[in-house]
Amino acid sequence: MNLNLNGKMALVTASSGGIGLEIARALAAEGANVVMNGRTQAGVEQAMAEVRADLPHAEIIPLVADNGTAAGCNHTISQVPEVDILVNNLGTYEFVGFFEETDEVWQKMFEINVMSGVRLARHYLRGMLKRGHGRVVFISSESGVNPDPEMAHYGATKTMQLGIARSLAELTKGTEVTVNSVLPGPTRTENIKKFVRNLFPDLSPAEAERRCMSEKRPTSLIGRLIDPKEIGEIVAFVCSARASVINGSCIRAEGGLVRSVF
Repeated sequence: MNLNLNGKMALVTASSGGIGLEIARALAAEGANVVMNGRTQAGVEQAMAEVRADLPHAEIIPLVADNGTAAGCNHTISQVPEVDILVNNLGTYEFVGFFEETDEVWQKMFEINVMSGVRLARHYLRGMLKRGHGRVVFISSESGVNPDPEMAHYGATKTMQLGIARSLAELTKGTEVTVNSVLPGPTRTENIKKFVRNLFPDLSPAEAERRCMSEKRPTSLIGRLIDPKEIGEIVAFVCSARASVINGSCIRAEGGLVRSVF
């Protein structure tokens, strides 16, 4: 399917690895000019090399910035003043019991997971509305609708993203701008693979994954971790003109883990 993203300028935050890298790769494969972002020059360069190994002619712009801070967002905006597509992928998580989640931990989670997207959308969405077209996507999580007691602070920030995205979508009436959320489930990123290995060190990676899903996420209908590329392809579609009627939506890409109709 041709998604007609040729020449579109796309910014994907935290795209030097994991889901963000695969979103960047999918957008580049569809012809977008992709700003790949990370906190270190080495990380960004490595990610760019990985994409170009698959897509030699990909149009990629490096951006080193920590968008988990106000200063980092300001730097991003100064380097990339205007985009057609904003994917707020930056996020952090940790498995901590509620009684161990200090004020400082909550505040850091809020700054990274919520305020990064708010700050960037506040700037880029304004331009999209003036031009009458554009895409904003918040990468939320199934935890936003399926809270985990081991990550109360994380789930809360992901629920907030859903509300923010829906609120911003209300500003797009009469335009070709859309604002949506995508909710991945447990995804086979390096951090998750490490977490699974630590849980079941005596099992093979495949068996450890099956055991983890059966014990930690037993309601999953696919019964496996999601490949980051699967999320990347979904996001690329949402960013395309073919998804023009999808606006203000929470797009669940969690393998059927959440047992609810709405």
